[in-house]
Amino acid sequence: MTRPQGLTTRATAAVLAAALAVATLVAGCASTPADKVPFKDVPVERIVKPGYTQPGEGKVAVDLRRERTDNVIVRFRDALVYVDGERVADIMNGEHIVLWLTPGTHRIGVSTQFDPVVEINFIVTSDQRYSNRASVSFNDDHRIMLRRVAN
Repeated sequence: MTRPQGLTTRATAAVLAAALAVATLVAGCASTPADKVPFKDVPVERIVKPGYTQPGEGKVAVDLRRERTDNVIVRFRDALVYVDGERVADIMNGEHIVLWLTPGTHRIGVSTQFDPVVEINFIVTSDQRYSNRASVSFNDDHRIMLRRVAN
């Protein structure tokens, strides 16, 4: 026994209409990106070497930012911050620290309890053409990353 062609076409159309309705409802519930909010300062109790966070004669500000993430695997990990091999602070999701360094090349590094130290040679300069900002984030494998950010 075969079905009339019209019934199959109507059933297919009904299934497609239902699928379209569900897709429209789900798309309406999709999350939207969070508003940009300012970075918070690292609390004093998580600064291990306060000398690096104090302005001084001939020093230049270097802004190190821990990028925000909603990824729960890395969101609550603290990132240990190092300057020239010395541990300076612990920085959490959405925080930043301003390091006051002398002009020249410094090794800035970060790590977590799960990652080895990742370092970059960071040239600190008072030349306004260059940014003295670095960004800490995590890759798709949940490994910590550090990069210099351009103006």
